Amino acid sequence: METAKQLSVKLVNKPGRLASMLAALNKGKVNFRALAVMDSGERGTIRFVPDNCDAAVKVLKQTNIAYDATNVLLVEVPSQSGAFRKICERLAADHLNIDYAYCSFFSEGGAKGGPMAVFKVNDLAKAQKVLSENGATSASRRKPGRRPVHTR
Repeated sequence: METAKQLSVKLVNKPGRLASMLAALNKGKVNFRALAVMDSGERGTIRFVPDNCDAAVKVLKQTNIAYDATNVLLVEVPSQSGAFRKICERLAADHLNIDYAYCSFFSEGGAKGGPMAVFKVNDLAKAQKVLSENGATSASRRKPGRRPVHTR
């Protein structure tokens, strides 16, 4: 698990706009660790985690494409049923809101690992702490919405 810089751009929703931006980034030797494209009516929103944020920003500026940058959390999702759900439950149990999430192209662990998920949360440091505790994807610690029972 690690934090990374994500760039978000809004492009006019017309044929070729996304391809043009991707071609410019490719020419600037920018690769993607993760990429999500969403339709927003007149404009599409593209969120991506570049392998080299400085190079990506340089290309976007040269091509006059406005962008926003934010820090996100990259979490390896084990290749097992319910693994993504368990990560979400751990965050919810500690009252962390997931603003959005999407998955990456590849795993940091190679073929043996699962995909990486990108999480934009309301408290990045707290989310990192919660998920780095033993059993990061184990939801057994607390159930969402439930308070621990205190006994004397």
